[in-house]
Amino acid sequence: MTPETTLPEFTKGAVNLASARLGAAGLFATDDFFAPLSRMLADEPAVWREGVYDENGKWMDGWESRRKRVPGHDHAVIRLAMPGRIRGFDVDTSYFTGNYPPHCSIEACRIEGGDPSEATAWTEILPKAPLGPGAHHFLELPAGEQANVWTHLRLHIYPDGGVARLRVYGDAHFDWSKVGAGEEIDLAYIFNGARSLAWSNAHYGVPDQMLAPGRGINMGDGWETARRRGPGNDWAIIKLGHAGIIRRIVVDTAHFKGNYPDACDLLGAFLPDQDDAFDEAALEASLQWKPILARQKLQMDHIHAYSGADVIDIGPVTHVRFAMYPDGGVSRLRLFGTKA
Repeated sequence: MTPETTLPEFTKGAVNLASARLGAAGLFATDDFFAPLSRMLADEPAVWREGVYDENGKWMDGWESRRKRVPGHDHAVIRLAMPGRIRGFDVDTSYFTGNYPPHCSIEACRIEGGDPSEATAWTEILPKAPLGPGAHHFLELPAGEQANVWTHLRLHIYPDGGVARLRVYGDAHFDWSKVGAGEEIDLAYIFNGARSLAWSNAHYGVPDQMLAPGRGINMGDGWETARRRGPGNDWAIIKLGHAGIIRRIVVDTAHFKGNYPDACDLLGAFLPDQDDAFDEAALEASLQWKPILARQKLQMDHIHAYSGADVIDIGPVTHVRFAMYPDGGVSRLRLFGTKA
């Protein structure tokens, strides 16, 4: 997302279900002669490479089909990173000016294990909508449509052309009824429905990246802030996938060596009725949440594990405030506990 782009309300607190970093994949395209489908799902904003050509023509950062010379239109099938409820889309045609599709529509399906086949029944969730050149197109779904859970999308472009990025804003779906009352689970795992709602700074990477699978693959795979030149410290508010009691905490600074935080701590609160928008009063109130982990000294490129007496039992929480002092980067945050 370019810095000057203003995000609409429906994106606040949402996860990009079409994130390649989280595992979304392009399964099929009727045509990707000029640029492969996989580029459309990249997490980084689209770029322009002046004067760069490949054997098929101008190098473009996105999915681009050739000029259609027969009836019909192009489409692509995408497997979402996780099952989820979709709030809306950003169909981004950045740098596609004379080669953007004038319209698009989107269908969805839900498949438990596996991918679509020719027999799959698709449901249109976004009717045919106009697109323009070189722009973000934020398309919100009706409230009633946002309740459905989907696993795959079929993006139609009319009749051909290029899309730089497809962002699918929504909420991960996880069946918490399958988790036993005493079963330990990561309450802050993005695939379990956790997500970041507010933060002080995310210059090099958003806090959602701390909640991703596995260990970070490099220094770009985590939450990292700009260097703080004034007083204070950086922080992020995370909504857990389910209300729960935190028993064990892991703070992983993998790959952060000259820029890891000096220290961190964790506060928590039980706010079942809090919406995703934290206004100034709510942010101020979060400073008074109860301590779960007192301030801890951190090391570079290291897994810090806390349990037992280090983790204070404050009862069920729905939200946490993770703070690092004064700034820096954290690769992963794991909050293991039991659901409440």
